[in-house]
Amino acid sequence: MYDILAYLFENCRRAELAQERERVAQKLSAAGFEDAEISEALRWIAGVLRTPQILAPLPDARTSFRAFAACELAKLDARCRGYLLSLEHSGILDAQARELVIEHALAAAGEELTLEQLKLVVLMVQWSRQPEASAHLATDILASPGSDDPS
Repeated sequence: MYDILAYLFENCRRAELAQERERVAQKLSAAGFEDAEISEALRWIAGVLRTPQILAPLPDARTSFRAFAACELAKLDARCRGYLLSLEHSGILDAQARELVIEHALAAAGEELTLEQLKLVVLMVQWSRQPEASAHLATDILASPGSDDPS
């Protein structure tokens, strides 16, 4: 699924994903992705695109502490949690975006996410919220060699 997410970011527009799911599926199939993986990735990305923004403001990371639930600890190892916190403390993610990333990370395939997989989740959530601002983040995420296999 994660290879498909990277492909979608690099080759599709956000509006295309939201409105032309069949065409995107055909494009992915033509690129050599398996039907089951395509369905899983498109279902997941549809959830990201239709997620409403959190209405109530959440406390700022500088004045609060975010404790992780047991299911979050199981899915996100210490490296993943540290990465999220560093993004929040650097201002790349706000508290609402952090919560959306965690929610969609929990919905992603697999029992535990690698750091590289979490980076793709972050990218897709940011892309759904701020398409223009996600380009800089994408350069860092997609260009950085990782020891984890994102597939």
